[in-house]
Amino acid sequence: MAFEKNVFNKTSRTDSEIAFFGGMTIVYKNSIDLFLYVVGSSHENELMLMSVLTCLFESLSHVLRKNVEKRWLLENMDGAFLVLDEIVDGGVILESDPQQVIQKVNFRADDGSLSEQSVAQVSLPRLILLLWTFPPQCTNSLLL
Repeated sequence: MAFEKNVFNKTSRTDSEIAFFGGMTIVYKNSIDLFLYVVGSSHENELMLMSVLTCLFESLSHVLRKNVEKRWLLENMDGAFLVLDEIVDGGVILESDPQQVIQKVNFRADDGSLSEQSVAQVSLPRLILLLWTFPPQCTNSLLL
């Protein structure tokens, strides 16, 4: 949890979209009361990380019906996990086009595969996607 707090403290006070911390490359975006972070190694291409972040934000915006904020995200966590599952798998970027992600998520939801099992299958060991809520005194964070 110390890493997440340090990242949030470093990034919450700037208007930049990229940071380097602890040997990691971090790209981020905030929306109302939610910060979205994509964290990769220092050797990762910043433009690729930014394309993942943009895809994540635009896909979540569609799934959450333009309400990218903490409450809507928590209420629609299954859809958020499906979005993540379509973008990245095992640290490998699978898709960076939000329209393709939305189409695949809608297909999976229509197919009836939106279940606890599909949510539990999400794993991102090498590329860490970090969702952090605002303000910092809140301890609600989610490391995906």
